[in-house]
Amino acid sequence: MASVRPVIRLARWRAPTAAPVAPHLRRRFATASDVRNPAQQQQQQRSDNRVRIVEVGPRDGLQNEKKSIPLATKIELVERLAKTGVSFIEAGSFVSPKWVPQMDNSSEILEHILTSKIPSPVPITYSFLAPNAKGVENATSILQKHAGAYLTQAEAFSGASDRPAVELAVFAAATESFSKKNLNCDIATSLERFKDVIQGAKQLGIRARAYISVVLGCPFEGYNVDPHKVAEIATSLLEMGADEISLGDTTGMGTAPRTQELLRCMTAAGIRNEDIAMHFHDTYGQALVNTAISLERGIRTFDSAVGGLGGCPYSPGATGNVSTENMVYFIESLGMETGIDLDAMADIGQWISEELGRPNDSAVGKAVIGARKTGAAASSI
Repeated sequence: MASVRPVIRLARWRAPTAAPVAPHLRRRFATASDVRNPAQQQQQQRSDNRVRIVEVGPRDGLQNEKKSIPLATKIELVERLAKTGVSFIEAGSFVSPKWVPQMDNSSEILEHILTSKIPSPVPITYSFLAPNAKGVENATSILQKHAGAYLTQAEAFSGASDRPAVELAVFAAATESFSKKNLNCDIATSLERFKDVIQGAKQLGIRARAYISVVLGCPFEGYNVDPHKVAEIATSLLEMGADEISLGDTTGMGTAPRTQELLRCMTAAGIRNEDIAMHFHDTYGQALVNTAISLERGIRTFDSAVGGLGGCPYSPGATGNVSTENMVYFIESLGMETGIDLDAMADIGQWISEELGRPNDSAVGKAVIGARKTGAAASSI
């Protein structure tokens, strides 16, 4: 099967150097992120050209689907994605099925990951949302039952790769209205609750990720989300021990200037680029524009969903995540590397869209499959 890749490679991407922050002014956080993997540091020094994609399709992509999805389909989606070269997969959520019924079998998915040797070309970290103490308790009971079946951070840093790694994640909001709608509490209360989740992950020896939603626009408060407030929330989460902050444009309202301003505020708060991921929705067609701005600012981690799956049950009108296929094609057209098999990802996007009975929302995925069919037809003449 012929591989369809960007034919024209642009000049090798070089991110402009951001204004330096004096070492004594750059804030340092007491987090596990400060315990760096020496091998990873050497790789970063060799090249600024590698971009890490966090595949969020199995969790963020499926949570808003109205049709009940069989457990076997969810597991097959995870297993197919594992073969594409992605190194992080968001696989489920330990949230009450009363609020998000689509995630009610996340325990079985985690059990499957820990008890089955899922083939993958690279080591994979599987992420699970645990929004409160009850979620952490449920995840912990499974992880303790299968102690030794997953890598701790210390083991991963030492170079071990014979087992999957696991990550727990929390979900904050950048506005009070969205926090109350999504989490049934104000921002301050949510941050207090997240301490237990993050510390629970640290006690298990695993990574903790923190999402902040509606950072570039809120369905209830509009476009003018304060970027300084976002940076303040991110700082609090990092100080609790979070390893990474994913900044979510949940509504897709983000624009290039406001993405730029948000990242300036993060830098001014002393937050390092390597501790930030960007999570764009493509509601207004701006996801790749905002990705380009983020790359210019030095961000090298992005969330995306195969087939453009997604939406948010608490964000009326928000469409899906930027598709992984679109993201991989765009980044690699800039001469950067993702390590992801675009052809395989396109096939998965088409398959899962058909399974869900919905259109494939990846323009690149459809183009890749269409070009392959055209090529096959031409070669048969």
